[in-house]
Amino acid sequence: MTATATSVDEPEQLEPQAAPVSRVARLARRLVPAASAVLSGVLLYVSFPPRTLWWLALPAFAVFGWTLRGRTWKAGLGLGYLFGLGFLLPLLVWTGVEVGPGPWIALVLAESAFVALVGAGITAVSRLPGWPLWAATLWIAGEAARARVPFGGFPWGKIAFGQADGVFLPLAALGGTPVLGFAVVLCGFGLCEAVRLAVEGRRTRIVRRGAAAVALLSVAVPVVGALAARSLVSDKAEDGTATVAVIQGNVPRAGLEFNAQRRAVLDYHARETERLAAEVRAGKVARPDFVLWPENSSDIDPFTNPDARAVIDRAAKAIGAPISVGGVVERGGKLYNEQILWDPEKGSVDTYDKRQIQPFGEYLPLRSLIGAINSDWTSMVSQDFSRGTQAGVFTMDGTKVGLATCYEAAFDWAVRDTVTDGAQMISVPSNNATFDRSEMTYQQLAMSRVRAVEHSRTVTVPVTSGVSAVIMPDGRITQKTGMFVADSLVQEVPLRSSQTPATRLGILPEMVLVLVAAGGLGRAVATTVRGRRGGGVQTGVPGR
Repeated sequence: MTATATSVDEPEQLEPQAAPVSRVARLARRLVPAASAVLSGVLLYVSFPPRTLWWLALPAFAVFGWTLRGRTWKAGLGLGYLFGLGFLLPLLVWTGVEVGPGPWIALVLAESAFVALVGAGITAVSRLPGWPLWAATLWIAGEAARARVPFGGFPWGKIAFGQADGVFLPLAALGGTPVLGFAVVLCGFGLCEAVRLAVEGRRTRIVRRGAAAVALLSVAVPVVGALAARSLVSDKAEDGTATVAVIQGNVPRAGLEFNAQRRAVLDYHARETERLAAEVRAGKVARPDFVLWPENSSDIDPFTNPDARAVIDRAAKAIGAPISVGGVVERGGKLYNEQILWDPEKGSVDTYDKRQIQPFGEYLPLRSLIGAINSDWTSMVSQDFSRGTQAGVFTMDGTKVGLATCYEAAFDWAVRDTVTDGAQMISVPSNNATFDRSEMTYQQLAMSRVRAVEHSRTVTVPVTSGVSAVIMPDGRITQKTGMFVADSLVQEVPLRSSQTPATRLGILPEMVLVLVAAGGLGRAVATTVRGRRGGGVQTGVPGR
């Protein structure tokens, strides 16, 4: 009988086994994505002012997309958080200049949570066809949430605010900051997909035309759209011109008592206005139609303090033009951050109360809890400011000037409604003295440049200590001051009354992008559920 079984004396033929993965390889597999997330966040920060490296936002999102694509939502949550830390920790370091690192770190940790949620969402939609589109809308949805909650939101760090020098800027006139930011993020994720497909094609010799077309369109459409939107940008006068003076009185050196410093700041701004008046009388400078002072240029209430009123009145009479004065006013037991329209003949004729007041700076949420942690923080905001309720538009020598006080420039609605209420130009009176020479003042100046293009209006930025500036409706800075110097800017600027698509559409583009993001996320979740029911659940790229 012929034996058909393997002889017991013959050695058994074993299947080759894969070499065990080394501990170093496992560690690298975890650290490389984490390091990529942090570094891409830092790269995004570097793209923001005062640097003009706006284009670095594209590789930042390309690397972020590569880091997230195909991973589990839990991995996306962690990697998104690391990306947020890499971006926001250096971007917002100025928030700790006056109060120390505790509030700065707490703010960054809270804001990064929004980025973490976006990261988790991107991992889900990254398995869908056309994932760069879904991922970019999710980012904008995250920005929309961050601009509203908690405590009224904190939009600082919107991608649009890093694009004042970039080719995408005209898109602000088309759909505001959401469309501008969406275009940048879409282009970055599209770049990620294009590179990935190119590498995959070289390895497999297979070209997936549908995916390649999506990648190409994700990069090309934002660029082409930005070039086409340039026709919406103009600095031509529609309603004539006005000659405006921006006053930067500067602040005293540290060391003065608070009350003495308040009076010194008022005196500095009055003195700079009177110096400008002397130059006007000497024929060295054109006579301004109106004058713009910064926020907090008179923290002494001129309605209750005759001495402060006399100082402002004397400056207005010297220059012979109305002045918009930034004051702190108590009325009915409530404190207001107020712009006061001061006429050289009539005195105060109009006011605007700041509506978007700054949490932890102008009012203190959770006061009892914060006081239990550190009583020094509650003493810094001993009395909460109250919110105004009406948009601010001053009529100054026949010109309608919209007002968005300092922090309000970061909020889409707070600037837009001055234009819809008839503003022919916009002023952003600010006080950045407490942030020293940090990047904060340059980041805020970039916001005003974006707002100028968004609404096709001249924007002036009077700041107590700098940088003050005059910005044309096309986003160009035509004049600016240095920091911590007394100076004034006088310029004839164009007045405009037409409305851009962004002004007319308002919140609608953002709502559309958020709805698209919700649709993409819903589709991704539904696909995952169907996969589980069919026994073929996808949990991401193997090993990721």
